[in-house]
Amino acid sequence: MSTSIDNAFIKQFEREVHESFQRQGSKLRNTVRTVNNVNGSSAVFQKVGKGTASTKSTHGMVPVMNLSHTAVEAALQDYYAGDWVDHLDELKVNIDERQVIANAGAYALGRKTDELIINALASVTGGQEIADGNVGMTLSKALQGFETLGAADVPDDGERYAVVGFKQWSELLQIQEFASADYVGPGELPFGNMTQAKRWLGMLFIPHSGLPKDANDIRSCFFYHRTAVGHAAGSDVKTDITWHGDRAAHFVNNMMSQGTALIDSSGVVEVKCDETPD
Repeated sequence: MSTSIDNAFIKQFEREVHESFQRQGSKLRNTVRTVNNVNGSSAVFQKVGKGTASTKSTHGMVPVMNLSHTAVEAALQDYYAGDWVDHLDELKVNIDERQVIANAGAYALGRKTDELIINALASVTGGQEIADGNVGMTLSKALQGFETLGAADVPDDGERYAVVGFKQWSELLQIQEFASADYVGPGELPFGNMTQAKRWLGMLFIPHSGLPKDANDIRSCFFYHRTAVGHAAGSDVKTDITWHGDRAAHFVNNMMSQGTALIDSSGVVEVKCDETPD
């Protein structure tokens, strides 16, 4: 009987971890190019160059575009988030300790997923940077980021994203063109629903607490296209629960194997914003 109860506990806990991870784990995973169930230690994303259309003479050969193909590799890393659940402690607390640890493990793995994606975005080099200019997020910076993506022929196909810090989100809310129905219509207002995201300038703006900030209080925000970053998952979130009699407790281990890579730097713009306190 005890073995059957233990199995029920394990199955329910694993389901709760998956639900928590899918519900509130990662905010950015669905905004990048993703491949699942990778076999091996890395995943390869193909980057295809631009084609050029040409004319041909009557009965002549059709010109060949000779598209360039570049392989971008994303190495997978293993990540773990575990904790103990003492059997008798569960009888002494007035909270669902199992659910608390399930959420904590799933959120930790979700933050790690977002951290990997942000690290890939932050690896962009070259002229794809908008300087802070000793100011925070402004209408001018947003328009400059929009122009930079457009000048690089990044598709305006509904899959552009802008991830900003919460300070920048507050500054955007003070921009009339971002927050006023006179400019964006009532259906696109940032206050129109409970989700903290809003489509503007053909991009879905998402506030995020994990963006890098340097020692000078300069926050890096990113405008990008979904196909510019690759995310690979060898193993999605899995849970292993074992009983340790010497501790009279279950050890709950949540784990995953994932990796990211910057596929096309022209599809990412780093927007730096000053967060120096007034």
